[in-house]
Amino acid sequence: MTTANPLATTPRPLSSPRAAWHAYRALTTRDLHVLGRNLPALLVQVGLQPLLFTFAFAYVMPSIGSGLGGATSFSTILLPGLIASTLTLQSIMSVTGPLAAELGPGREITDRALAPLPVWALGLQKITSSAIFGLVSTLVVVPIVWLVHAPGNAPRAHIDNWPLLLTTLVLSALLASTLGLLLGTAVDASAFGPLLGLLLAAATMLGCVYYPWTALQPIRWVQVLTLANPLVYMSEGLRANVTPSTGHMPTWAYLTALTLGTAALGYLALRRFARRVQT
Repeated sequence: MTTANPLATTPRPLSSPRAAWHAYRALTTRDLHVLGRNLPALLVQVGLQPLLFTFAFAYVMPSIGSGLGGATSFSTILLPGLIASTLTLQSIMSVTGPLAAELGPGREITDRALAPLPVWALGLQKITSSAIFGLVSTLVVVPIVWLVHAPGNAPRAHIDNWPLLLTTLVLSALLASTLGLLLGTAVDASAFGPLLGLLLAAATMLGCVYYPWTALQPIRWVQVLTLANPLVYMSEGLRANVTPSTGHMPTWAYLTALTLGTAALGYLALRRFARRVQT
């Protein structure tokens, strides 16, 4: 049954130009008042992304220019970073998008909860499905970076250990998916879009996508700061296995971070998921 729109059925009284102007001005004043009240958040939302871009390309890149290696093409440096960032974005989005709808007013998650599985297993299933989607999405990145480049600047990939590469990819996908489940259960759906944009911008600019972690040695404080970013370990793990000539984080370091990070975030994400479903 379709509910009629009252604005379409109720006759609208004609107003004088003076009354219309007063109404228009009152509505504009109200909007400006709301804008002023939310101005700090708006400034952060608008200014953070250009600030991060400027920091990465106008401060970090010139500071580590000599550490990038003149003989190494930028496409070689970029290949593992773009795989990692695409994997992260798609894994997070594939779990947070459906989750926002399922936990919304319609509570569609109730239908899933009727399955003969523990509630935590429903969350685990979301993590694994999103990880698979993220892994598949990375197949799009490789041909793009491989084909789109200046003459003579094709990326130089060299894979010595396929089992280690596959392990790194799977751990990276699982880490990104658990992060997505945690964010999807911790942040209100209405605020998630802008917040996700800010988080991904920060993660990408400081995630060793455009430069190796080892090249940050000249600015040590930034090198240490980036260790709090999960994307760093994904980028460096793929760099170590796909383009090892560019320099990379030690194998034990990125494997330990990916494994422990997935376990810790997975535990927190599944607990929050179970709590949201059962309330």
